[in-house]
Amino acid sequence: MNRIIYMVFMNLFHAPVWLFTIGRMGREKDRHTPQERHEYIAKMVQRIIRRGRVTVTATGTENIPDNNGFILFPNHQGLFDMLALYSTCSKPLSVVIKREAAGWILVKQVLAATRSLSMDRSDIKDQVRIINEVTRRVKAGCNFVIFPEGHRSRSENKILDFKSGTFKSAVKAGCPIVPVALINSFRPFDINSLKQEYVEVHYMEPVYPQQYMGMKSSEIAKLVHDRIQEEINKNVLNKSLDNVNSF
Repeated sequence: MNRIIYMVFMNLFHAPVWLFTIGRMGREKDRHTPQERHEYIAKMVQRIIRRGRVTVTATGTENIPDNNGFILFPNHQGLFDMLALYSTCSKPLSVVIKREAAGWILVKQVLAATRSLSMDRSDIKDQVRIINEVTRRVKAGCNFVIFPEGHRSRSENKILDFKSGTFKSAVKAGCPIVPVALINSFRPFDINSLKQEYVEVHYMEPVYPQQYMGMKSSEIAKLVHDRIQEEINKNVLNKSLDNVNSF
């Protein structure tokens, strides 16, 4: 919470311009392309992160598909996750977000500008609506972010089981599934400190339709889950070994 307040304070001068510009981008008849809107938001997020004393490094950006119409499936560690993704992904991204967070100031404007979707997690009919809408838009060339844990893990770099239903849109759209491993993304907003923090984003090799064709959604969920957890474990272990060797 301290860092959120600090970020707001450090960007007070720019906030009115951002709100005005992104608010206009969120209008239905806005003429900016999805790529132009994404680049504006990415620059804003990069500034917020930099002024907030957080360093985000990304690997595997070459694994992000060249063609639009894919879904990123990252583990979910906290509020900082989407900042890490927007600041490192070069392609336009929409996100499926819980309805409770959709009304927050600036979040609301960014969601509109990125044509993102909010979902009532307690309403089965609304979940079906979101699955169908994501499917339709991915087929049309939009890219989405879906957090398959359903809600944030509170076990730092250990991830929760993935919900198989979150992969139904990808299967129905027949699109590339891109696993994304987020490491220490919980720290900027969960650690009660303003010291410099370091967050890692690892874009992993996509799983293409021909690879998951015939698999159950539960099998796809486990495949993606295990790949992400393995990537997290590998990088966390390497950092620990580096720290030991430095003594």
